[in-house]
Amino acid sequence: MRIIGAGTRRDFEYRELHTFWTIPNLVTVLRFLAVPLFVWFIARGAYGAATITLVVLGSTDWVDGYIARRFNQMSSVGRWLDPVADRLALIIVAITFVAAGIAPWWLLLSIIIPDAILLVFSLILFHGSPDLPVTNIGKIRTALLLVGTPLLLLHRVEGFGHDWLLAVSYIILAAGCIGHVLAWLGYMRAAWRKYKALPAAAGDGPSRG
Repeated sequence: MRIIGAGTRRDFEYRELHTFWTIPNLVTVLRFLAVPLFVWFIARGAYGAATITLVVLGSTDWVDGYIARRFNQMSSVGRWLDPVADRLALIIVAITFVAAGIAPWWLLLSIIIPDAILLVFSLILFHGSPDLPVTNIGKIRTALLLVGTPLLLLHRVEGFGHDWLLAVSYIILAAGCIGHVLAWLGYMRAAWRKYKALPAAAGDGPSRG
């Protein structure tokens, strides 16, 4: 069974829907709603409930993509809504982990700093989003972070405080953070190539070298 691109139908011509009202988009909204619930559980010290919420939050990232591809429900809204939901969820989860003393600062910095640079870069070149497709590295990065964070949180649950679980969670998170930086480099290059391909870029923008 395919993990990346699961649900893709071979020899099928997909059509992009121009509406918000699709099942994948509604699943993405549920992911948004799960984030404050997760933060609330952490604030109460309910690590078991927070872990379950985080697992559900992460699994919806795979579910909405599968539904969109399997049932031809790809939409122009979902194309930007899904990555925005992923990014906000990762940032808020990382902030919550660091603020609660669950994770070290490098987890937060390795996510926020590249995102901030890409945001500024995109605003300068495109005055908004460059509308880049999600890469496989980006998908793998997200999957690693959404697996590593609940494992790290599970270590706080009574009965699961094993040293090997903590070590595995840190290894997965470190791999996810490295993947995040690699994905960021790829998006930076893709944004620059897209900018150089714009007709107006030759005369109106900064020197292209």
